[in-house]
Amino acid sequence: MTNRASSSNINIQDPFFYQLRKEAQMVHVFLISGKRLTGILRRFDRFAIVIENQGQEQLIFKHAIASISPSSKTEVPRQ
Repeated sequence: MTNRASSSNINIQDPFFYQLRKEAQMVHVFLISGKRLTGILRRFDRFAIVIENQGQEQLIFKHAIASISPSSKTEVPRQ
């Protein structure tokens, strides 16, 4: 018996990240350590994101992220 959730490749992160990158708006990245990083989302893949702040890029591994919040309201287009 297969699990329906594991058999489908639903990815809720990608539309959210694509929209943030497209709009080039500031995001707040909260790490599991409690630290908050702020910057513009530049790139992302399955394992990490890159944000830019004041000309400096930071690579953040997704396993270290607790949550990501846009600095203003972002609507993710429905599929």
